Amino acid sequence: MFQANYYYYTKKLLSCNTISPIIIIRVQHYLLFIGLLTTGYWQLTMLFDPNLHPHRRYNPLTGDTVFVAPQRLQRPWGGREERKGTAALPAYDPNCYLCPGNMRAGGQRNPDYSTTYVFPNDFPSLINAESGVRSAELDVPLTAKSLLRAAPVHGECRVFCFSPRHDLTLPQMALPQIRGVVDVWAEQTAELGWLYRWVQIFENKGAIMGCSNAHPHGQIWGMDALPHEAEKEDRRQRLYYEENGSPLLMDYAALELELGERVVIENEQWLVVVPYWAMWPFETLLLPRRHVQRLPELDDGERDALASILKRLLTRYDNLFETSFPYSMGWHGKPFWNAEFGAQSVESIPHSAFRTPHWTVHAHFYPPLLRSATVKKFMVGFEMLGEPVRDLTPEIAAARLRELPEEHYLD
Repeated sequence: MFQANYYYYTKKLLSCNTISPIIIIRVQHYLLFIGLLTTGYWQLTMLFDPNLHPHRRYNPLTGDTVFVAPQRLQRPWGGREERKGTAALPAYDPNCYLCPGNMRAGGQRNPDYSTTYVFPNDFPSLINAESGVRSAELDVPLTAKSLLRAAPVHGECRVFCFSPRHDLTLPQMALPQIRGVVDVWAEQTAELGWLYRWVQIFENKGAIMGCSNAHPHGQIWGMDALPHEAEKEDRRQRLYYEENGSPLLMDYAALELELGERVVIENEQWLVVVPYWAMWPFETLLLPRRHVQRLPELDDGERDALASILKRLLTRYDNLFETSFPYSMGWHGKPFWNAEFGAQSVESIPHSAFRTPHWTVHAHFYPPLLRSATVKKFMVGFEMLGEPVRDLTPEIAAARLRELPEEHYLD
């Protein structure tokens, strides 16, 4: 009886967006104390609650684990607090090197663009193979080569401004404008995919995430190697498909829809969840309802629905602490084979290259904020030396995001 009542009241608490998660945990502890008096300690020791007790969760997409320690939210906070950005930005900043018509840091002048604008990064992390740079063997003793290894990597980096407006982030843009961003994502993925093995689209939003310019923008990198995180996802999805005969993320989406407790929002084509294995406090995973492997494969309806769910999710993020919510986000999709086979057309690629049905396109959102607009999550200490630790459980995080309004707090 106690166990049934305990879970009933815990579920009620989780549905209350206005109650602090710290208060929720303290009330849960009180309920457990009452149970101690009424049922005996020996029965309580069998009552495990993931919203209260430390445990580890497995990430089937990467093979990693995350350590969940919800009781840590009770700690008083006397550490660093970030400054909350309150100053309104202008629609155009004459000193911004991303605004239309302005001179960029590399010396080029931007055109007077009116929609999403893409250009080569003036200070790229990758350079293409035509730059004249040649690979060379490391100058190390022969016996040490197995320990000291390196390989050249080639590619190119591009920047895209969401719009000419210096003051409009994605959740503040109109749906047709966001749809334009989606189309650019798909076009750039297809274009760079003919040249490189991996195409990475990402956005670092906010100074707290290392963003060097306030004008809302993202980046697109194409590279001839598979990066570490993509390689892990490729391997785990392939193994799952070989064992189960179905795509891992499609099965996972179906399971989350059935359970419902970590679903934040959904529409007919897309689903947003706080993943069961989330590392960051309000991390989310954006998944298609249809098995799609890359962004260029999306049809018109799916692109419209993607623009809609992006606006809804990012508005919730901003509303959570009534701030322009910082995050790093990025798309992962099926790697490309064209560059590997020197292909000039689809017909010239070996048929075996297309036998990779294990991949599902998806987007990760990694926001750092934990307790408020000024207190963020730090990945330090045990998290750097052992494994990631999260305080807020994914279920509580999803409940808080789910209950937020979809009208932006600034509107």
